[in-house]
Amino acid sequence: MTPHGHTIEVTQGTEHVRVVHHGQVIAESSRPLLLSETGYPVRYYLPPEDVRTELLTPSPTHTVCPFKGTASYWSLPDGPHDAVWAYPDPKPAVAAVKDHFCFYDTEVV
Repeated sequence: MTPHGHTIEVTQGTEHVRVVHHGQVIAESSRPLLLSETGYPVRYYLPPEDVRTELLTPSPTHTVCPFKGTASYWSLPDGPHDAVWAYPDPKPAVAAVKDHFCFYDTEVV
């Protein structure tokens, strides 16, 4: 819970989710963390062990969220820049998502 009616919550999901880019599976997990935040769609944060991190290219982009902390970004192979992000040092309210990867396009299988 955060001030001014803004809520943020991390829960353990059981959905089987995956990220496919140009026919290649980039990530697949049956233990995503679900981050629910006021004004945004639920996002799936995937454990690093379930992500083919060798396919991701680090980006110089960083953004700061007052509720989650500073995000680092990665790009997909031959694909969109900054399509993947993570919080290496998240705020205490979302500490569970530390080093988990979030993708713009995650499908529930």
